[in-house]
Amino acid sequence: MNSRTAVSRFRKSSYSGAGEASECVEVARTADGGRAVRDSKDPERGTAYFGAGAWREFVNGLAGRPLPQ
Repeated sequence: MNSRTAVSRFRKSSYSGAGEASECVEVARTADGGRAVRDSKDPERGTAYFGAGAWREFVNGLAGRPLPQ
């Protein structure tokens, strides 16, 4: 398995709205500890892959935590 192998099911964000007008993403864990991200309304369009470090920085940024030096 490599970084582009999802090892969990894609799950929709808990912040997603209901109905056709809602915009949201689905996320799955990858074999290397990163994440695979795709559009929940159009999953066949493609998937973006993020390594474990990049995903950690993204989550820390959302949480307002400083990045390790």
